[in-house]
Amino acid sequence: MTVCAIEMTTTAPFTISADGSYAARLAGEGEARYAERWTLAGPEPYAVPLPLAQPEDGDSEVLPLADGRVLIHRRVADRHAFALLYPTGAAAGPRTGELQLGAVDAEEGVRVTLLPPSPDGCGAYALAAGETSTMLWQVAGCAFGPQRIVTIPGRCSGGVWLDRTGRLLSLDRELDGTAKAVAVDLGRGGEVTPLLQITEDSEDRLLLADPDSGLLLIRSDAPGEPRLGWGVLGSSLPVRFPECLRPAEARPFAVQPGQALMPETCGVALWMPEGDIGLWRPADRHVFRVAAPAGWLAGGGLWSAEGRLHLPYATAEVPCGIVGLTLPAAPPAPVRLDPGPAAAAAPGPAAPRPVPLQQAPLAGR
Repeated sequence: MTVCAIEMTTTAPFTISADGSYAARLAGEGEARYAERWTLAGPEPYAVPLPLAQPEDGDSEVLPLADGRVLIHRRVADRHAFALLYPTGAAAGPRTGELQLGAVDAEEGVRVTLLPPSPDGCGAYALAAGETSTMLWQVAGCAFGPQRIVTIPGRCSGGVWLDRTGRLLSLDRELDGTAKAVAVDLGRGGEVTPLLQITEDSEDRLLLADPDSGLLLIRSDAPGEPRLGWGVLGSSLPVRFPECLRPAEARPFAVQPGQALMPETCGVALWMPEGDIGLWRPADRHVFRVAAPAGWLAGGGLWSAEGRLHLPYATAEVPCGIVGLTLPAAPPAPVRLDPGPAAAAAPGPAAPRPVPLQQAPLAGR
């Protein structure tokens, strides 16, 4: 398909399941909102509306599971309720089934948000972030309703999975006036350890990670201003802040999987401040810019292991569509960087206990 100039870009959240088979969003307009599930596995994508008798609030969140059900998070007064929605397939009666999972109480000032889909495809997690502490909850995939995993000192946000099993989760934690990415080990009852510490006083946030190659996309002010950088989990290579990744407002939203031991060759998709899309590899010295497709569900996208980026879009003519982009050819061979100043890095998958990436050169590829 041809990528055309942008005509309509929506900011409605569009979330893709961990295995790429389903996606979900809130569809509709104004007060007539409803959950919508997209099926992405197959020759052509198609959407299934999941309306209920009462429209959904515009601030509700949806998240697809690998079995095709859609988790919905609704705020009801001071409670945050969770339920699973699914098409019934019945010839008559309601088209949408609903399974209530329970609710989480939240005091005033506590923000409850869903985390990205868990790699196991069946669990789902949420953060309840207050001013001084954050509770991590499992809200789906548990036997008796939402279960609190751990209370973490500081105000946490973000959420990036670091492995394919759903054990290691990265959160950005604000504590003592500084934000640092930390790793939460769900296999150890929510044990928290440092993950990023480029300098002692820098704000170091993790934006995206690829568990196959270990590629990390980072935003940090260690260079003296907020910059996008990249590092490798489990490597002695330092964090790098390429000039081509300016401005820092660009947001990575998808990374190419399947590039084991080759983080420099991973394709990265960036949502640029101007609204277009950037395509980049760590091995490249520049960002390829392309116009977003008409009706792109901004921030949504999925790479194939072969280097093709699939972007969801919805227009009046095509309410459920996918456009594909191919990453331009890489340099003849990946550029292997000198380690530079020593950097403490996370061990490999056999010992999943990340330790901080330390101070790194403030320029480079």
